[in-house]
Amino acid sequence: MSAELATQIEALEEKVFAIAGSNFSIASPKQLGEVLFEQMEIPGGKKGKSGTWTTDSDTLAELAEGGYEIATHINEWRQQSKLKSAFTDSLQKRINPRTGRIHTKFAMAATATGRLSSLDPNLQNIPAVGAGKRVRGTFVAKEGHVLMAADYSQIELRLLASLANIEALQKAFLEGTDVHALTASQVFNITMEEMTPDIRRNAKAINFGIIYGQTSFGLAKGLGVTTQEAQSYIDSYFKQYPGIASYMQRAKADAYRDGYVQTLFGRRCHLANIRSQGALRSYAERQAINAPIQGLSADIIKRAMCRMPAALDHAGLGAKMLLQVHDELVFEVPEGEVEETRAVVRRVME
Repeated sequence: MSAELATQIEALEEKVFAIAGSNFSIASPKQLGEVLFEQMEIPGGKKGKSGTWTTDSDTLAELAEGGYEIATHINEWRQQSKLKSAFTDSLQKRINPRTGRIHTKFAMAATATGRLSSLDPNLQNIPAVGAGKRVRGTFVAKEGHVLMAADYSQIELRLLASLANIEALQKAFLEGTDVHALTASQVFNITMEEMTPDIRRNAKAINFGIIYGQTSFGLAKGLGVTTQEAQSYIDSYFKQYPGIASYMQRAKADAYRDGYVQTLFGRRCHLANIRSQGALRSYAERQAINAPIQGLSADIIKRAMCRMPAALDHAGLGAKMLLQVHDELVFEVPEGEVEETRAVVRRVME
């Protein structure tokens, strides 16, 4: 796969150089900016504090939308280059010659919310979409076994619905209703029949943005709308779900009073900057809103991880837990024990 990516990267370089009319280092922001905005005279370029042209992903995305094919090729080049350097090349070097496996490490106390973090190498950030899917596809079970993954679907939204006591969302989850479509119908005042993929995608961004205390500015940037329009979405969301606004206010008030917030299991997240001013306080307030949710999610899956080995052993099953990816557990399961293992895993995780 690494050799295939190298070929694709070389082909993209040739396309970029042909359009630019010269060879240069695509990896150099300085050279890239000079080529795009000086040599090619593409309008709309902006310079940063250092005086060099800005060539970040947002800038290239805007150029690509404006019909500049070179920006599309550069974005693809960056994605393929990252896959090759950060994943295919790097992971090959990590294969243990004795076991034939890649062994990661998990840090128990590296995050404020209690989430486990993977390192040396990080196996929690293998891309799940686009070309990154192929990287995931290179991980296989040993002979006679299959890989099985089990995750908590939309767990943070479910926890928000519970913590904020939002009956409409709780009912939607219990009945298997599309929560993002439900939000879209209420926020945008449309029927389910009028729903489009773009509208649902916007509602999904609002649902998850609210969890992380996203501002109208951040939401606007993500949706590609004005700040005023994004604020109207947020206002409409809180009008439909006033309990969420109340939960957020309580979380910030608790943090300001105590200097920390905590999960239902009692894990505390200390917020040193909650009484600061400006950006520091705003960030601490966002943490106050999200930490009880993300932390509770981490508590729940770690509890399941602690109980899982004994449950599998008690059932006489040979499955082994290999990896945790935030809200997902990955197992290596004997081919003849898939259904029995699925039942045990579900019982423990539920």
